Amino acid sequence: MREFGGPEVLVAAEVPAPVAGRGQVVIGMRAADVIFLDTLLRGGWGQEFFPVQPPYVPGGGGAGHVLSVGEGVDPGWVGRHVVARASGGYAEQVVADVDSLVEVPAGVGSDVAAALVHDGVTALSLFKQAKVGAGERVLVAAAAGGAGSLLVRLARGAGARVVAAARGERKLALARELGAEEVVDYSEAGWQRRVEAVDLAFDGAGGPLGAAVFDTVAEGGRFVTYGTSDGFTEVDPQVAEQRRIHVHNPLADGPPDHATVRELLTEALALAERGQLRPFIGATYPLERAKDAHVSLARRDTVGKSLLII
Repeated sequence: MREFGGPEVLVAAEVPAPVAGRGQVVIGMRAADVIFLDTLLRGGWGQEFFPVQPPYVPGGGGAGHVLSVGEGVDPGWVGRHVVARASGGYAEQVVADVDSLVEVPAGVGSDVAAALVHDGVTALSLFKQAKVGAGERVLVAAAAGGAGSLLVRLARGAGARVVAAARGERKLALARELGAEEVVDYSEAGWQRRVEAVDLAFDGAGGPLGAAVFDTVAEGGRFVTYGTSDGFTEVDPQVAEQRRIHVHNPLADGPPDHATVRELLTEALALAERGQLRPFIGATYPLERAKDAHVSLARRDTVGKSLLII
């Protein structure tokens, strides 16, 4: 990516092979994670949070096998199947810090591991922070997205009654398959008034849609917002106080530290190995078609998770 712009600025190119520095490894990538945030950064959004300037290789991580290690790293890592958060993920080879590596369990493929490297960590973190209880009514907005679909699974596993909000019948059908008891199409005007009040809402959309999600929360409930596809959700603190709604925006807390990410990712992979947290991978693309993945995400066409398969 040599400049900020539309999907067309993503161009496959040959660059020198990376070399692991001290405390680092080189991973031969098999699957690279693609998230909506990647499309925003490509357009130049969020420089105050993610100060990167072109030219650079986009992407935030994925899964593959360790090819080589740098100084101070146990050579026993070579050949091991790992997943990691690392910059420059849209590539055949990526340099990652050894303390960011998580070994992939034997029963989990690179595609599943890559699908969990961000969305799995996000969903599991939000789920734990919200303390979802059995019998609670929980609304998940953007329920057919990478993190949203995992939240539907986690909430159902905890015994919650899930209301899934998404756009279009294809996405609503997926939400039903994942276990949602009720579904609602949030492309329809006034959709939030047709939803019986919920105890907890996860807002994976942001912007005006997130504000509508907030309206579904019952007095004394909880509202967790983490979506940025249409800007941040603005909640009037006085209204929240009057309705005794606890509002939590984990994005305001900054990114979690390496240790927390590794712990959550390790747990997500273990749940995936047991079949309790399987991501729905709706679209895969070869590396040279990264721009097509971005186009689909921007158009809201993607159902489930998108990956680059290398």
